Amino acid sequence: MLNVFARVAVNRVTDPVGRWLIGRGLTPDAVTGAGTLGSVAASVWFLPRGELVLATLSITLFVLFDLVDGAMARARGYGTPFGAVLDATCDRIADAALLGGLAWWCLGAGEQRLVGIAALLSLVAGQLVSYIRARAEAEGLTAGGGLVERAERLIIALLGTGLEGLGVPYALAVALWLLAVASLWTVGQRMVSVYRSARARPADSAPAP
Repeated sequence: MLNVFARVAVNRVTDPVGRWLIGRGLTPDAVTGAGTLGSVAASVWFLPRGELVLATLSITLFVLFDLVDGAMARARGYGTPFGAVLDATCDRIADAALLGGLAWWCLGAGEQRLVGIAALLSLVAGQLVSYIRARAEAEGLTAGGGLVERAERLIIALLGTGLEGLGVPYALAVALWLLAVASLWTVGQRMVSVYRSARARPADSAPAP
């Protein structure tokens, strides 16, 4: 949802950065990999130790790399199939590290087992949201949109993490349970979208098994 409304404004900021990095000889794939490594490192180092504010700031910084690599591809004038797959794969890895790290802390030192369950539900549902779209597109169907896509998931998770680290009561619990419910709802929305797309397609246009 945010992807639709915020893309133009974000591009105005990231496009000059992308052009500058391309001019320095960097590639979008290198920035994608660096951002993912940084995000994963911050998640597995800071979150299990309960350093939630540092985790939020660090992960947010590295997540911004995901905006810059797209700007670099636009500045270069083309993307590549490998780059698209790499970007999607790295997104899944970074998301899993964030929610897995939160679950680790909640189920361990954080002593918030119900919140840990919410983190795990959010992790599984978030991966399903992305998988459904990818699998549907492989079959020639559509399954875009939904209540919470990646941008919303990251904002909710990181906002709850940061506020919890600053001492706001129940911030992480509210954020993760909201995220879990919204992500599961989005799974349902995408499956309905796939069903409608499949019903609307003529039978003779289906790809051969």
